[in-house]
Amino acid sequence: MRKNTSPAEGTDGLVYQCRLPLSSATLDLVSGLVRGHLKKIRSRWRKLPPGRIALIALAVLRHDQRLSDLAGGNGISASTVRRWLLEVIELLSARAPRLDRALKKIARKGGVVVLLDGTLVRTRRRTEDENRPNHSGKHKAHGLLFLALTDERGNLVWISVAKPGRSSEITTARHNKITTRLREAGLGALADLGFIGLDDDPDDPVIVTGRRASRGHPLTAAQKEANRLVSRERAANVYGFADLKNWRILTKVRMNARHATTLLRALLVLTNAEVKR
Repeated sequence: MRKNTSPAEGTDGLVYQCRLPLSSATLDLVSGLVRGHLKKIRSRWRKLPPGRIALIALAVLRHDQRLSDLAGGNGISASTVRRWLLEVIELLSARAPRLDRALKKIARKGGVVVLLDGTLVRTRRRTEDENRPNHSGKHKAHGLLFLALTDERGNLVWISVAKPGRSSEITTARHNKITTRLREAGLGALADLGFIGLDDDPDDPVIVTGRRASRGHPLTAAQKEANRLVSRERAANVYGFADLKNWRILTKVRMNARHATTLLRALLVLTNAEVKR
């Protein structure tokens, strides 16, 4: 899909074509949301039609294009591009599923397990007291922690609220009541060693992790084999995070935690529109 611009030279610089590697269905999805929103708020006129607004917003999300560059190439202001971008992000995030509904949908389709993992989305380093909470000692970088659930094939189904980078994955999972929601839906989850101790009912666990060796208590051959089996089964969740981070706006997020959560959930919707396994 190509942006319909023609090369031109003048006092404002050069305008060039740039390929946007997204499907027409994704463009139609965003265009329809913008069109419906304009009808709802009774907005009679915009500088550009909904299809062009959607294309500009997708270019920012996919390629992290500078707002001023897109503004100059489309004859609008950077503040207008920013306003349209935030509008599209809000419209998309409203379509992201809640945790309980996402799990029940998987259960209705006959699924029995989901894959749980966390990732750090890097952010700009903040100043003074705002700097420390976002620093992750594990990753040696500043960012926001997100948990995500994927199905057995690696399709993203849910993303948590953003937490400061110094937060632990297990605490974030408890905050989101993941074990309770899994039991309500009748599902289990496979997770890495960072989630050991998350399940509060060892007699009827819904969180399955590997075993960790301790000093003086090395793993047996059977335990090592069980660890390899869990790792093999949960490897698909790497695809979900890879699909999500193809949106280059996540290279270094410039938003606070609340807006970053909205952004990630909007990208979840777009990722699911683009990728089906």
